[in-house]
Amino acid sequence: MTVTDALQQQLQTVMRPVAQANGLPNHFYITPEGLALERDRLFFAGWACIGLTKDVPQKGDVLPCELLGAPLLLVRDHDNTIRVYQNVCRHRGMILVSQPTNFGGVIRCPYHSWCYSLDGKLRATPHVGGPGINKHASVAPETTGLIDVRCGVFMDMVFVNLDGKAADFVTFSKPYQKLWADFYDQPLFHGGADSSFTLPVNCNWKLAVENYLESYHLPWVHPGLNAYSRLEDHYHIESPDQYSGQGTLVYNPKLSETQSFPNFADLPKKWDKSAEYIGMFPNVLLGVHRDHFYAIRLEPLDHGTTLEHVDLYYASEEAASSDGYKNLRQSNAALWKSIFLEDIGVVEGMQKGRRAPGFDGGRFSAVMDSPTHLFHAWVAKRLAK
Repeated sequence: MTVTDALQQQLQTVMRPVAQANGLPNHFYITPEGLALERDRLFFAGWACIGLTKDVPQKGDVLPCELLGAPLLLVRDHDNTIRVYQNVCRHRGMILVSQPTNFGGVIRCPYHSWCYSLDGKLRATPHVGGPGINKHASVAPETTGLIDVRCGVFMDMVFVNLDGKAADFVTFSKPYQKLWADFYDQPLFHGGADSSFTLPVNCNWKLAVENYLESYHLPWVHPGLNAYSRLEDHYHIESPDQYSGQGTLVYNPKLSETQSFPNFADLPKKWDKSAEYIGMFPNVLLGVHRDHFYAIRLEPLDHGTTLEHVDLYYASEEAASSDGYKNLRQSNAALWKSIFLEDIGVVEGMQKGRRAPGFDGGRFSAVMDSPTHLFHAWVAKRLAK
């Protein structure tokens, strides 16, 4: 898929310094063709998140999922290794698994019963050579296993590279490990059913990212949050071509007058009052605090519809699962959900605005919008190549 000369020119303006730049062209917000190009150049050519290891907690657990139409299978094998395969039988392309389940033995295709072990190897081909003949020279098991997908795990999130050409996952994840070295090796405990929710949003996936990266909108969109974490208490987090976001110097929500979550171990004093929020491009939004961590995985359904999958984690198993913290967990999840719901009106409003023929992508405040501009430039660089 190519980019027209006119779009190329517009993409070049996006990559200018923030004070001279325009935002991304409308084409990449309101057309299926725009999303198709992003699929190939952003999602398939890089590292994109498809799910969480907590969703396959036991050996033999498998979870079918999709990345912009590509059917994938997230697996925890019998060696406790996380693997990802394309969720198709090598015989006729039948979808292998349609619901989360546990396979104690092999994954069996529901069409002709070809079977695969959790390490991806083809183990059985019943009647492949005729009735009662289960082997044939035309099907070589050593070259007909499940199609393996490169994958890696960062803070419980599973990332994949579908085209097989991106830099290795260690290289991709190293900047994030360095940024949040205080948290990276800490154990994470998911808060359970009350700490997971999904928000459907009628906007292009990029608008959810753009809004998240900046604090400029807090006084008007999040008055409750701004009451204790004001606009002037925030700072930018910027690493060009890698990530961007914002931090606050006054993280101090009042969930309870008598109880608080335990903090992560051995944190520097910075985290007594600070919290940080970044985007892992393309489709993950993260928030880290002294006492909990959350991940938002963006799942584009089409160019104008996105699912926001939100999951919250805690610093101890007791905080994440005990009845003693249940009310506090519910209050924390409700607080974040209310904040994320406040954003829906503005991102959906921007989606509608993107259909204005004369809108040229918009301008950036060189002071307040630089984290969002870094994301626009990251996208533009890959689309204009």
